[in-house]
Amino acid sequence: MNFLLLIAHGSNRSESNMEIASLCKRLRALPHDYDHIDHAFLEIASPSIPDGLHAALQKGATRITVLPYFLAAGKHVVNDIPAEIKQVQDKHPRVQIIMAPYLGLADSIPELLLQQAAAAKQA
Repeated sequence: MNFLLLIAHGSNRSESNMEIASLCKRLRALPHDYDHIDHAFLEIASPSIPDGLHAALQKGATRITVLPYFLAAGKHVVNDIPAEIKQVQDKHPRVQIIMAPYLGLADSIPELLLQQAAAAKQA
């Protein structure tokens, strides 16, 4: 079973965390090749990355793609998220856990930023 786990930072502001849950619902509504799409947080909010990975494993995941919802390759993307993945991967070597490129590397980011700026003109 093929899972997608969207990883966000996590916030003390519950509305921010609910935005991530809502984004997952929107992702699920699009055509995709995943058996399940869910989210987890690096810190502050639940579920944690290990909890999200273990939930996917309990649902029968054989391949988990971890997608960092981060704009830059800071320490969370370069060190923290891979370390969290490694801890779970070491305990479940038969499951393939891969990390997708973080959001900021997407080729469409410049166009998206210009669209957002244009939206401000219309407000």
